[in-house]
Amino acid sequence: QVQVAESGGGLVQVGGSLRLSCTASGLSFADNSVAWFRQSPEKEREGVSCTSSGSGFNYYGDSVKGRFTIYRANGKMTVYLQMNDLKPEDTAIYYCAATRKTYCPGTWQRDNYDYWGQGTQVTVSS
Repeated sequence: QVQVAESGGGLVQVGGSLRLSCTASGLSFADNSVAWFRQSPEKEREGVSCTSSGSGFNYYGDSVKGRFTIYRANGKMTVYLQMNDLKPEDTAIYYCAATRKTYCPGTWQRDNYDYWGQGTQVTVSS
């Protein structure tokens, strides 16, 4: 059984930084593309970033480009999301998702991802 788990959320002030971590059991992230999504009560679930296991390319949503960085470590078994210059609108539950594909899907549709974590809360206070 595959389990995906996020950690690293918390409360941070505007302009601060947080690093989220995503790990999995029963699944090798080295062979799968992994993405971060987020959802707040006021918005639909939004694709934040995706890292491809095949090409090594990374993709970002427009709202986080230049501020967030996705990367792999620990033999590609952990996927991190480094979030800098955080803004109140970044407040959301952040979800990690993995797909059996070796590339990042062309759209952020939830159905493109096979495994999901439970989410971790990020709150940016002003």
